[in-house]
This record gives sequence, C-alpha cells and structure tokens, in this order.
Amino acid sequence: MPEKIDTLTRFLDEHNVAYEVVEHGEQFTAAAEARASGVGPEDAAKDVILRSGEEYVLALIPASERLDMEKVGELVGADNELRLATEEEIAADFPGFAVGALPPFGPIFEVEEIVDRRLLDHDRVLCSGGDHSHSVKVDPNDIVRVAGAQVGDLARD
Repeated sequence: MPEKIDTLTRFLDEHNVAYEVVEHGEQFTAAAEARASGVGPEDAAKDVILRSGEEYVLALIPASERLDMEKVGELVGADNELRLATEEEIAADFPGFAVGALPPFGPIFEVEEIVDRRLLDHDRVLCSGGDHSHSVKVDPNDIVRVAGAQVGDLARD
C-alpha cells in the first residue's frame, strides 16, 4: 500500500475506526472520486481547508454540496477573517498528504474540524485517503468522535 494511505490506515487502526480502503484511478475532485468508486457524490465527503488568521479549520461537507462561508464563520466565530487556504499553504503545512486529498481527520494535522450534519445521515461515507488514487469508507460518526468535531449546517441553501 502506498505510504499516504498507510499513514491514514494506521491512524484509523489506532483510533478503533472501522474502514474500507477503495483504490481507484487518479481523481482530483471528491465528486469524481465518488463516481470512480461507484458511489454518488451525496454519499461522499469533501474536505475544505480554511484559514482564520494563522489557524486552520477543516470543514467536511457532502461532495454534492457547496460550502457556505458565512455559516462556517458563525459556527467557528471567525466570520471576518475566514478564507480558503491556498494550495501553497496546504502543501507547505500538510506535507504528508497530497493537496486536494487530505483525509478528514483533523487530529492528524492538529487542526479544528467541523462536519456538516447531512453527513451523519449516512452509515458510511467515502473520504479522501491522502492521495488521488485511494479513498476510505468510514462511519461519519467516527469522524466526529475521533476529531471531536463540531457538527452544524455548513452547506449553502
């Protein structure tokens, strides 16, 4: 198994998270990753890395939805300075994983995590596995548990 997915599966094993590794052709969006894995975008999660000042926030929403920055800002109390992290920032500060494929577990990166409530309607969701060729299926409640994540409405209406 490639190093990035191996790093993630070790983390999941250490935190007693049941998972299934899904290997697929190289994909660069959560929706494409879902299609390549045989699931709909509504059954997949995409993470969005945000910056609030010098701090990062990992937001996790269904791949079929778009993030509402205003809702996120209200939830984390950072409405004025919240912005998307740049690819350069992500590459520099999260070097162990591919940009655009960070696993949805904030504790790996020591960042705050928030999860859209819609994901908790699923028994399992497809998530990035750390590179563009691997995903994992996990119970979204395990993501919230392991990350100590806040849950809220993060998607645009």
